[in-house]
Amino acid sequence: MSGNPRRAVCPGSYDPMTVGHLDVITRASALYDEVVVAVLFNPAKEGTFTPDERVELIEKSTAHLPGVRAEGFGDRLIVDVCRDLDAGVLLKGIRSDVDYDYELPMALMNREMTGVETLMLPGDPALGHYSSSLIRVIAARGADVSSMVPEPVLRPLLAKVRG
Repeated sequence: MSGNPRRAVCPGSYDPMTVGHLDVITRASALYDEVVVAVLFNPAKEGTFTPDERVELIEKSTAHLPGVRAEGFGDRLIVDVCRDLDAGVLLKGIRSDVDYDYELPMALMNREMTGVETLMLPGDPALGHYSSSLIRVIAARGADVSSMVPEPVLRPLLAKVRG
């Protein structure tokens, strides 16, 4: 084994981060020396949170996890992000067979293009129905989402979606 740190990239939009995301990142942090939570965004699209806000909320939500950091990346190929970060592994949380069917072709293409491997980590089944978009919608309509997002995300989310 080389002296280089084992680094994984965990990409997503994280708009907002959910407890499902946090579960996957927490388990990934036990497997790798460093986990870079790569906040991907399309500059042409407006999200609920700005990319900088997403990075800040992830950093607050993962502050207790050694070796985890968040960084924003514009509209880029994730394999280019991995190359820039010297990471040979993409880590993806999988909630269901629908996620697997969506992720598998990308994983194979990424490996073919650059040799970057994808590790698909099954999410906690109790959290499998959580998605950022659903949480935004129900929070905007007054539902209690406090168990669905990390504590540092709750107040900023409610402020954004409820005005």
